[in-house]
Amino acid sequence: MRVRHAGAVLVVSLAVLAGGLGCSSEDSEDSTATSTTATAEETTTTAPEVLTILVSNDDGFGAPGIDAVVRALDELPDTEIVVVAPAENQSGSGSNTTEGDLEVTEVETASGFPVTAVAGFPADAVNWALDGGIAVTPDLVVTGINSGQNLGAVGDQLSGTVGAARAAAAAGIPAVATSTALNEAVDYDLAAVYVVEWVQENREALLAGELSGDALLLQGLNIPFCAVGEIRGVVEVPMSAGSDGAIADQDCTSTLEDPVDDITAFNNGFVSLSNLPLRAAA
Repeated sequence: MRVRHAGAVLVVSLAVLAGGLGCSSEDSEDSTATSTTATAEETTTTAPEVLTILVSNDDGFGAPGIDAVVRALDELPDTEIVVVAPAENQSGSGSNTTEGDLEVTEVETASGFPVTAVAGFPADAVNWALDGGIAVTPDLVVTGINSGQNLGAVGDQLSGTVGAARAAAAAGIPAVATSTALNEAVDYDLAAVYVVEWVQENREALLAGELSGDALLLQGLNIPFCAVGEIRGVVEVPMSAGSDGAIADQDCTSTLEDPVDDITAFNNGFVSLSNLPLRAAA
């Protein structure tokens, strides 16, 4: 700002000096035009590209998890957040959908962010949005933050959070299903930090369309609750094909390294990040 102002003063001073030396009016006009053009070129910048995120969940629009993640994502620069979520808690509904028209109402999250509430399943909410319910095509769909971990076969087959993310992937939109531990003491704001980090790390690839098409991304992010100790970091691990230990307490004081799957990672204090199959296992 100060540099451009100093340049403008210099241009004016030179123009006055040139006039005092007897320059013609035509020369003065040409000089002014050139200076104006140069100044315009200096101040022209490329506007940053906006990342559009559709947020949904399976706990319903009034749940604390979706409110926390919406607040956190809304703080990101050059990011547009649109929220479409089930009107009521639909946990455990998987990828179920409703036939026929869906009733929608305009409501708000717990902290007052605008939401379109859909009377249906989580996948219904995402399908309604992507079938023309919202005015933009999102670059990413984030579902959650769910109350309760979605790990292994339990998450794959029963989770409405995963089901909503799968609906996005079926429409060709990259998606991440986010969940935290089933515990009344969960800090959703802390969990949202890891969701924001995921978005920041993948932002450029999302805007470039690199996570669509043949490389379509569908992932599950599970953030543990640490009654003692602290979260040990984020690990990218396969999703377990089983369900043993899928609902258990987490030990953030564990010294286990190199977990083999999402259940092991989560239960030993790691945030687990796993690729999800586009369809639930039979």
